[in-house]
Amino acid sequence: MKLWYGGKIYTLKEEGEWVEAVVTSDGEIVAVGNTHDLYSFYKEQITEEHDLKGSVMYPGLTDSHLHIIGHGERLMRLDLSFMKSAEEVKQALQLHAEQLPAGEWIIGDGWNENQWAEKRIIHKDELDEISSDHPMMLTRVCRHALLANTRAMELAKVDDQTPDPQGGVIVKDQAGKATGYFHDKAQDLIKRAMPEVTPEYLKKATDLAIKDMHSYGLVGGHSEDLNYYGGFKKTYQAFLDVIDGKNIKFRAHLLVHHGVIEQVDEEGLGFKKGNEFVELGALKIFSDGALGGRTAWLKEPYADDPENYGVAIHSSEELDQLVKEARKRQMPVAVHAIGDGAVEAVADAIAANPLDTGERDRIIHAQILSPELIQKLRRLNIVLDIQPTFVASDFPWVMERLGNVRLKNSYSWKTLLDAGIMCAGGSDAPIEEINPLLGIRAAVDRRASYDHAVYQAEEKLTVYEALSLYTKGSAQAIHNENRQGIIQEGYLADFTVLDRDLFALKSHELADATVTMTVVDGDVVYQR
Repeated sequence: MKLWYGGKIYTLKEEGEWVEAVVTSDGEIVAVGNTHDLYSFYKEQITEEHDLKGSVMYPGLTDSHLHIIGHGERLMRLDLSFMKSAEEVKQALQLHAEQLPAGEWIIGDGWNENQWAEKRIIHKDELDEISSDHPMMLTRVCRHALLANTRAMELAKVDDQTPDPQGGVIVKDQAGKATGYFHDKAQDLIKRAMPEVTPEYLKKATDLAIKDMHSYGLVGGHSEDLNYYGGFKKTYQAFLDVIDGKNIKFRAHLLVHHGVIEQVDEEGLGFKKGNEFVELGALKIFSDGALGGRTAWLKEPYADDPENYGVAIHSSEELDQLVKEARKRQMPVAVHAIGDGAVEAVADAIAANPLDTGERDRIIHAQILSPELIQKLRRLNIVLDIQPTFVASDFPWVMERLGNVRLKNSYSWKTLLDAGIMCAGGSDAPIEEINPLLGIRAAVDRRASYDHAVYQAEEKLTVYEALSLYTKGSAQAIHNENRQGIIQEGYLADFTVLDRDLFALKSHELADATVTMTVVDGDVVYQR
């Protein structure tokens, strides 16, 4: 048995509730309460004592939506996310190209023209000037768009005559010439031309990501990776190899993209199959794109592009059929839906195909919701996966996309909670920073990174509500709230320990806290 004591321990069962000590055994919480009483009762059985030395313990934080391998790749690749202009991106590409052998792909992640003074998209001709030997694939921060140079397009056999695929756009100029800018499903044309990743590459990316997540206090994550790296089996095996339950412990809940569901069937696996640390989750579906590239599917056109309603990845019939495929396997669905048009289509498909297992469907992002749509969602057994850091990164530019009237029904986390809709908190890393404290701060403070102004103050959450998104909310998303999300007897011994009390901080100070210890399955997996 292990005794954890020496600091305030918030149970999160109710706001403000805390205890002095916790006793764990075999990865489970055995008792919580007063240090003296617990020590006296269990002293003959206690084999380890962990003095928190004034630090503050919380239930283990879990990221409800991210891309674990993608986060590892970001740590391995050319990071463009902090660059402030197209010229700065081009300079970084030039330096990178000079260090690579001829013909090797240049892969960059995270560029975001909305952070630039001149909000323009880099043209493939500019990339060609940097290198005509190196194929380039530069993913936008939202991961719903990428840039490619001519060499990459040649390898992909894409030219000016290539038609747009269903659910995607190959951007062309007024003369009909491809610009090198690819949206949503059109990205696959370029990605299929890239060299196949090796198992070693996948394991390295997964290992880097998990260790980095541990350092930010994350004990688990709900991830979507299984459709992008050469097939289900190879990618799934990378998770099993890295998260072995001995050297590395982390609770990875892996959404199953509909593109690999038949491969999952062939392996004899299915929903919630796996092991204690790596399990398969809901069927993942994309219903639209993203606001940054104006591909999120809206019911009314974009305020700054009046002819554009965004992109519906699937027709209503296709969406309905995908939900039916999940139901045949007794699976919930987890559907990416940002725009109100997409959310409504998803809600209708879920309502038409109810799940009778008690598990919950998930709508991921759900950023634009009218009052009528919220009422429709209340009638469904769903969890909304929200990303609070989108408030910090999307404002003020998103106001141009949506206009003031529609903005009142967007990013409305407080409204959703007050309506009784379950919400879980995630980062969408590598699109946003992995640090959950940034998400908690964004939910409470609602301050934009660009101009440091506060937006929609009426939608601010309390610290308790924000913390609950990453603890109880993440547990509810996988119908595991009877085992995860609070500190109580019979729950998993997963803890996040910080150097200060989040409930005693001002809202803008919340991300200043430092992780001192991360505990998974009763074992310390990270210690500062």
